Amino acid sequence: MIGVLWVSGCASTVTPTDGPDNAQPDYALSSNTRNSTGSVEPDTPGLRPPVFPSEGLRPLTSLELDRPKVLALTPPADIWERIRLGFAMPDLQNDLVADREQWYATRADYMQRMTERGSKYLFYIVEEIERRRMPSELALLPFIESAFNPQAVSGAKAAGMWQFMPATGRVFDLRQNLFRDDRRDVLASTRAALDYLQKLHDMFGDWHLALAAYNWGEGSVGRAIAKNKKAGKDTGYTDLKMPAETKLYVPKLQAVKNIVADPQKFGLSLPAIGNHPYFQTVEIQRDIDVALAARLAEVDIGDFKALNPQLSRPVLLAAGTPQILLPWDNAIIFQTNLQDYSGDQLASWTAWTAPKTLKPAEAAKRVGMSEKELRAVNNIKGRMLIRAGSTLLVRRGDNVSQDVSQHIADTARLTLAPEVRLRKVVVSAKKKDSVKTLAKRYRVNADQVAQWNRGVSTSSTLKAGQKIVLYLPAKAPRKAGKSSARKKTSKSAVKTTKLARQ
Repeated sequence: MIGVLWVSGCASTVTPTDGPDNAQPDYALSSNTRNSTGSVEPDTPGLRPPVFPSEGLRPLTSLELDRPKVLALTPPADIWERIRLGFAMPDLQNDLVADREQWYATRADYMQRMTERGSKYLFYIVEEIERRRMPSELALLPFIESAFNPQAVSGAKAAGMWQFMPATGRVFDLRQNLFRDDRRDVLASTRAALDYLQKLHDMFGDWHLALAAYNWGEGSVGRAIAKNKKAGKDTGYTDLKMPAETKLYVPKLQAVKNIVADPQKFGLSLPAIGNHPYFQTVEIQRDIDVALAARLAEVDIGDFKALNPQLSRPVLLAAGTPQILLPWDNAIIFQTNLQDYSGDQLASWTAWTAPKTLKPAEAAKRVGMSEKELRAVNNIKGRMLIRAGSTLLVRRGDNVSQDVSQHIADTARLTLAPEVRLRKVVVSAKKKDSVKTLAKRYRVNADQVAQWNRGVSTSSTLKAGQKIVLYLPAKAPRKAGKSSARKKTSKSAVKTTKLARQ
């Protein structure tokens, strides 16, 4: 609130003395008496005489009063209204926003699927955003990043609803190992994403630039700003030269924000999402199969995995995943059923560490499994060796009573090496080549080609002449004896031919 106050003046004044007593209010009492000098003396001890200013009307300095927001007596009925109330970013208005609005508005089924997936997570995300006093628009960011799919993986290997790259995830303490990937974890990834966005906003002082950095990288945005400054240009989001994906990033979020603000304007309706928690956390004391946990909770296995997408194996390790998420009403059901469970074992899987470098067939024989099952559950493809010290998921025998240790649960890695020696080869892509056609031509896996070449995905189309790195089987060196024998044979054949001609 901004206000201007005016003070009226009178003829007589009493000048106050400096000191803390002046903080007390001035009182003009009806029982005051005048002394011989004409000044007013209050009857009550300790009260100063009233002060009457002599000047005319004068404005006091305008003050902006920072009042706390007045809260409604009743909370918003649904989460959409709660998000609308927290909008705090400046609106972006340009042709790209209008284009994205049209794109979403003509895909009602897609919007429906996205919002239905997001209904499981939105309340928690909004709670965290409000706790941090951040703009509620950020709760809509997973719509742009992953369509609210916590299992989403990009061609560049970003994963989860917030799409963290492996290295960035590790910076923000998102654990990634054989048994779990916290980039997909609902609680951990949301915490990391909001930490990162707060850091970026502190760096750039602007939410649009922070979002650009979230998509493009803080170093890239910093260099683009420095380049514009050097050229004497503005440094706002729309002023920077950015890749097409980043240029469209904030317009996408603005378009979704506009649809959430007024869905009827775009001919859409948003599914009702209650303004209350969807899930709660439940502690896990022992290793337990994922399928069994879902059954005890009386939850569909698909819904269970949607709330616990960080789990990459068919078993929950208590040491590495001490808590799971369950729908609010199913948490008590799970605990009751778990207490009454009378089966032999909660977990039928455990971890095994390879004592030396082994072929999958040999490792399978040691742990009493078929090679096919060992390869399938540990995702081992092709002619690969299991390196010494690698951790594998194996069947848990009846004689195994101990759960997997904290150390293995936190650090387990499976490291593979090709059976044959490989050599690095750089090839040039032909016209209309793609990663898949190139992989087929050289008889290698398209996923491996993407891993060997930064910025390339399995679905990438290549430009003619583009250099691509491949690792192909090295040819065995020829033995000197055989080579010499071939040369001698060749020379002898030539000599015989000449004699025959003569």
